[in-house]
Amino acid sequence: MSTENPEPAGSTGGTLARARNIRCVYGGGETDFTAVDGVSIELGDGEILGLAGESGCGKTTLGNALAMIAVPPLYVLSGTLEIDGDDIDLSTLSTADVARHRPYRGRTVSMLPQGAMNSISPTLRISSLVRDVMRAHDPRISKDEALDLARERLTMLDMPVRALDSYAHQLSGGMKQRMITVISTLQNPRLLIADEPTSALDVSSQRMLVEMLLEMVDQRIMSGVVFVTHDLPVLSQVSDRLAIMNAGQIVESGPTRQLVEDPQHPYTRTLLSSVLDPSHETRARGAARFTAGAGPNPEEVGAP
Repeated sequence: MSTENPEPAGSTGGTLARARNIRCVYGGGETDFTAVDGVSIELGDGEILGLAGESGCGKTTLGNALAMIAVPPLYVLSGTLEIDGDDIDLSTLSTADVARHRPYRGRTVSMLPQGAMNSISPTLRISSLVRDVMRAHDPRISKDEALDLARERLTMLDMPVRALDSYAHQLSGGMKQRMITVISTLQNPRLLIADEPTSALDVSSQRMLVEMLLEMVDQRIMSGVVFVTHDLPVLSQVSDRLAIMNAGQIVESGPTRQLVEDPQHPYTRTLLSSVLDPSHETRARGAARFTAGAGPNPEEVGAP
């Protein structure tokens, strides 16, 4: 495969963001491990782009680079993010110049990380998390202003305002995930990176979270979402376009329905065939077998 993805995976009109030639490595030892290898993606305004692939293919690493939260041993060697007229050099993320990207975090790009439910302290109320997050991004905002904004947002999304007074153990897993999603978007980010937001939820909670994300885009709380997951059935419900990632590269992209119904790359067909209890048609499309690509073996390059 080529080491560069020259044609961005994404929408061709009404562009919200373009990320070009992102290359990330995990380092610190004698040899670097390439996790994202020359990836380019494009996201349309109001679009949800699904980023799918098996565990270890580089999805989360790419999301961390786009959200500007890469820290050693993850290094962004190259890549730019064009959004809202800014052309942000992502390769400076792993340097000591943290302040350079701080203005973009939360407002321009926000991250909903894996295991987001675990970010709620068991000893504090949800309202405390709201205040801490908002004041971390804008120390000028008062605690009351932060809570007023959270109440307004919960009301807009038909969620119970009383949840702000709850502790984590008083909320279901689905409610905790939706609360964290709301808190992650209180600053109305242009782009939300949602990393495996449904992976720990039951089917009913998955549906509610997906419906909430769709409503948030419709309400222009954020203008676009990169939805990272290996769960193709979820992506087929929520995403406008799909980008399939394998061994640190985008191997196929296109409109969701087109890609699911007529996959061209053998790796995409293999992913579709791995869906639990797929339809006969899906099994037929995924009949071709393909050896999943992978980066260098960590044992061979001396990684721990």
